[in-house]
Amino acid sequence: MPPLDLSIGLGTSGLDDPRTCTDTVATALETGYRHVDTAQMYDNEAAVGAGIAESDVDRDDVVVATKVHPENLAPDDVRETARESLDRLGLDRVDLLYVHWPIRAYDAERTLPAFDDLREAGLADHVGVSNFTPELLREADEILDAPIAAHQVECHPRFRQPELRALADEFDHDLVGYSPLGRGEILGDPAIAEIAARNDLSPAVVALAWAVDRGIVPIPKARGDHVRENLRAVDVDPPDADLDAVDALDSGDRQIDPDDAAWNR
Repeated sequence: MPPLDLSIGLGTSGLDDPRTCTDTVATALETGYRHVDTAQMYDNEAAVGAGIAESDVDRDDVVVATKVHPENLAPDDVRETARESLDRLGLDRVDLLYVHWPIRAYDAERTLPAFDDLREAGLADHVGVSNFTPELLREADEILDAPIAAHQVECHPRFRQPELRALADEFDHDLVGYSPLGRGEILGDPAIAEIAARNDLSPAVVALAWAVDRGIVPIPKARGDHVRENLRAVDVDPPDADLDAVDALDSGDRQIDPDDAAWNR
């Protein structure tokens, strides 16, 4: 199977309008993104797939990731709904298939072998997990036949996830950070604003550049001009002192919780 090459990606949570979602994905790919993230929970896999199809970027150059809904984590449901995701995406495989949350129907001993089955069948090149605790991550690593390719979690300057970042190094997988702007809260942070002004950058680019420098793969969601602006994060190099100042913002301020009604769709 091809190696997983994750760079800054386009997050699509909240892109509910099909036309907007399709246009945003196509624009992102044409702008230079090569990593698109969706999920069964987002109800937009068909629109994401349409955006991939409408772009001129070769499919093999794009890492496409989706996630299995927590209600679909019984073994037979994993196999069935993953195929349904492929149908909606218009693809014969995804590069990365995640367990979205280890809750509801999740049972490590029963769920994870179904993901291995999909990988062995060629329907998913790599298996990932999302929102796992360190203990659940270690358990999954022991059960899965293939190495965990990525762990997707909330990660931003106010919630830096140092333990999970260390485990990503230990297990040699990518740590993918969703909500890398803290649902927009980071953009109004005075320290981020000061660093942005000093380096002639937007606050969003400062936060994303910090993530890239710290070995995190951010997947910001964006529309319009923000799609192109966010991609600047891979090319800028703020001074180490400024990045260290961003580190100091960590307050354990998590924005996403599995009990949040937004995740109960």
